[in-house]
Amino acid sequence: MSNQGERGTLIVTGASRGIGAAIAKLAGGRGFSVAVNFATGKVEAEAIAEQIVAAGGRACTIQADVAREEDVVGLFETAERKLGPIKGLVNNAGITGGFSRVDSVSAKTLEQVMAVNVTGAFLCAREAVRRMSTRHGGTGGAVVNISSRAARIGSAGEWVHYAASKGAIDSFTIGLAREVAAEGIRVNAVAPGLIDTGLHAANGAPDRLSRLASTIPMQRPGTALEVAEAVLWLLSPAASYTTGAILEVGGGR
Repeated sequence: MSNQGERGTLIVTGASRGIGAAIAKLAGGRGFSVAVNFATGKVEAEAIAEQIVAAGGRACTIQADVAREEDVVGLFETAERKLGPIKGLVNNAGITGGFSRVDSVSAKTLEQVMAVNVTGAFLCAREAVRRMSTRHGGTGGAVVNISSRAARIGSAGEWVHYAASKGAIDSFTIGLAREVAAEGIRVNAVAPGLIDTGLHAANGAPDRLSRLASTIPMQRPGTALEVAEAVLWLLSPAASYTTGAILEVGGGR
């Protein structure tokens, strides 16, 4: 397969680093025109887009805060204008809100986490469905939401607030999948476990992966590329009969 955007436009939110960046680069090599979204990290996002283009793909960067409705609308309009019809969305943008017990979490933290992780995913999916659904004149497509194993584990003592937001994503995935299944759109989620990215250090716990590695049956953290491979499978025709699934990529944890 050539990789000149023949699979249509894919929007990857929060794609300037970590799992999002890995998804964007892999998608660019597999035939998608990639809209590399970022809220902060303009330089990093541009580097990702440049790598996709250098490898023969199509990509552009678009700054947007997914918690802001006007930004989300602008993101989709810009991606469509620059790259062509939307055929896929990866709801990857998310924040943890930092480490905190429930008895110490602030209302502001809760509002921010839910705004980005839940409201942002809803708004992006809304715009994707409006463009991809046969009900609205579209030709179909796929949505992959990035959940977390935290939704099942609960993350007691660390970030129950984050885990709860990802529990909402699991419910959202199942509900939306059933809502648009007859309209040419498949909706699935990938739930990563402990993944070796800069997330842990950024939240003040650079030793978290090594500290928790023994709790993983495979005895190691995963890589962003391993998560990206799962996402690209769900976006691909190989997953044509898969919708409403929550695919765990967590080494058995």
